[in-house]
Amino acid sequence: MDWVRFNWAWGKWVMGGPAALLSRLRVYGRSRVPASGGAVVAFNHFSWIDIPDFGWAAPRPYYFLAKVEAVEFQVGGAYLRMFGTFAVRRGESDREAVRRMREVVRDGNLLGIFAEGTRQRSGVPGHVQPGAAMVALNENVPIVPAAIYGSYHWKPGHPVSIVFGEPMRFDGLPTGSKGYREASEQVQTELRRLWEWLAEQHAAGRPRRVTLP
Repeated sequence: MDWVRFNWAWGKWVMGGPAALLSRLRVYGRSRVPASGGAVVAFNHFSWIDIPDFGWAAPRPYYFLAKVEAVEFQVGGAYLRMFGTFAVRRGESDREAVRRMREVVRDGNLLGIFAEGTRQRSGVPGHVQPGAAMVALNENVPIVPAAIYGSYHWKPGHPVSIVFGEPMRFDGLPTGSKGYREASEQVQTELRRLWEWLAEQHAAGRPRRVTLP
């Protein structure tokens, strides 16, 4: 996986840098992402700008999970795969994707998942799917919730902000549908709380010195 780290080293500046400038990106709580070891980073999702912005905000590389249509696209898909992105078939059982997700965190890497499974058209965070919780519970790694605000109906120059939450662990929850559902509900609640906090920061002019939620 060293080639992924190499590609992130330049790709973060080639794609993430311009996106961060165009979106006037401000990032809160970056230090909450574990500096080492496996973890799942669960994002909410509104727009294509979310991807390079979350990439720029990353303290270390993510292995993104993306829909199969994006990863298998002739040109863009090859570019995504250079950065460790891999595909999942939505709406059906995909054992290979599950195996790969678990392998990523087991090897001590960050797995990036858009927790709702798709972009949210309502402008607010939506229902969290069980994928992030399934990986976290089975591999005993934390979930780091990460909310984005300002990217809904985004246009160049419109400000976007990201906040990382505290790593969440789910000790005592069973591995199975009941545990996945309960953990996903906790992540959903936290993502909404973080997103609402960002809304407050935007209303206050996005101060740099804040007390993190």
